[in-house]
Amino acid sequence: MGPGRRAETPRAPDLSVSIGRLRLSNPVMAASGTFGGGYPAVVDCSRLGAVVLKTVTLKPRSGNPPPRIWETPGGILNSIGLENKGLRAFLKGDLPAARKMGTRIVVSISGETVEEYAVLARAIDRAGGVDAIELNISCPNVSKGLDFGTDPKLSGSAVRAAKKATRLPVIAKLTPNVTNIVPIARSVVENGADAVSLVNTLKGMAVDWRRQRPRLGGITGGLSGPAIKPVALRMVWEVASAVRVPIVGIGGIASAED
Repeated sequence: MGPGRRAETPRAPDLSVSIGRLRLSNPVMAASGTFGGGYPAVVDCSRLGAVVLKTVTLKPRSGNPPPRIWETPGGILNSIGLENKGLRAFLKGDLPAARKMGTRIVVSISGETVEEYAVLARAIDRAGGVDAIELNISCPNVSKGLDFGTDPKLSGSAVRAAKKATRLPVIAKLTPNVTNIVPIARSVVENGADAVSLVNTLKGMAVDWRRQRPRLGGITGGLSGPAIKPVALRMVWEVASAVRVPIVGIGGIASAED
């Protein structure tokens, strides 16, 4: 560099990725349920590729009884039970607030029936200001949530119904609580899923041996954290070997290296 010349600032690398028609500035997304309402005040959300909002259901849900959280040596057990205010309140309050985050918004929905997935997807599409829909067919903390996620036919039916109801990209969130995840992945892709996200939490339990009762009010919960990362990696590899759609990897991510 000659005298009087300024060093050039290195150009930032292009980290953009695509999920179907959805273009993200980078592949880092905040998973559903992990990004609370207070974070936008202290975090520059525009640095994220997208934020997946906490799952919304058609009707309000009070969730599971407390205690709902228990720390384990390898992660956290949660038994929230999809507590939320329901679709109507979400459209009036949570969604308008989310639109101000300055990044792509993915709305997570969960239905008790195939028809509910269609109703939810249609309402979210019509509301506007949403970039994609994630179908939570795999929550281990509600009595009916796993019925969809563990059955290839039901999983495919939920995706097909949602796709008919919306023009937005649809991401199917898969459960790790199965012997073989590949048939489920194939079914959702064959029925129109633009991408898959995996894995949701592993079903687990903690026991207070002194009192001889479960630590969680809902008895079982979903395990997240470092303990599930090897399982998530194995299942992402299995699905990537079987289908040709984008995969959003989830589970045990605690650092940039992960």
